[in-house]
Amino acid sequence: MNGGALRRRVHHEDVGGKKNERMEFAGGADGLDEPLLEHDGYQSPRPAHVDDSDDDWKEKKRREEQAWTQNFSRLITLWAQWFTNAVVGGGAWVGSTLFRLLLRRQSNGTEAVKEINLSPIQEERLEYLQQRLSVPFDGSRAEHQDALRALWHAAFPDRLLPGLVSEQWKEMGWQGTDPSTDFRGGGFISLQNLLFFSQKFPASFHRLLHKQDGKRATWEYPFAVAGLNISFMLIQMLDLKAAKPTSMSGITFLKILAEDEMAFDMLYCVAFEMLDAHWLAMRASYMEFNAVLNATRTQLEREMMLEDVHHVEDLPAFNLLCPSQD
Repeated sequence: MNGGALRRRVHHEDVGGKKNERMEFAGGADGLDEPLLEHDGYQSPRPAHVDDSDDDWKEKKRREEQAWTQNFSRLITLWAQWFTNAVVGGGAWVGSTLFRLLLRRQSNGTEAVKEINLSPIQEERLEYLQQRLSVPFDGSRAEHQDALRALWHAAFPDRLLPGLVSEQWKEMGWQGTDPSTDFRGGGFISLQNLLFFSQKFPASFHRLLHKQDGKRATWEYPFAVAGLNISFMLIQMLDLKAAKPTSMSGITFLKILAEDEMAFDMLYCVAFEMLDAHWLAMRASYMEFNAVLNATRTQLEREMMLEDVHHVEDLPAFNLLCPSQD
């Protein structure tokens, strides 16, 4: 393996009583059902100084989660009030070019979105995005094979690919010799996300692929499989499998999608950079991947709620990306 290839070493400590010599991916053939390392009873680690018998830590985490739930509820309410006063009250309602929020009171006292009316452009772009989500990866289709070849060429432009099944795919962070077995978990859109990242922000793509920044763990996160997990995380976070998103992040995303039809792919690029930044900041290793992914989602949700964010480029974390060449 050359110096720029992804570091893949056998983890020399027992994980669940077994030697961990292979990266396991949780997605099944029918869809990506859970993120990397959520299986086998793995849970996000506690801080090293916390004793397992210390229930104070559990109570602290519960209070933090409850506080965030209440904060998001207040944001929903404030947004609805602003919309009513500034838009409806001001006579600025124009047909269906804006969408409406209706709130309902839940049993726990928080507010949740009950209904949203989308503008025609939002409906069109959401429908197209959801169509993309429904396409499974099919290794027999020429279009999907060509996309895999294009991804290899983007990752290793000076190296020939012997075939679509090769040991060399592991250097990009796939589990085995045939990446199509991994893509069946994430669908074709997860390959499109990786390919978009490589083409739109090639410098960032290569920097993350080859782990060029910071002090790295001996057992690094697998680049390609991490990319599949980011696609999955965004789909969940933005509530894109629903007919109409009802999460705050999903509703905010619809505003961004109205401005940029490639907003999902752009958000993917930001999320990947954000994940790597959290990985370094947390000094994480492979078994802490889920904790890093959760931290990435939390930060992304917070940044999307900033009032001056109207495009993906407005997110503070967008500055992590190396500027595109076009």
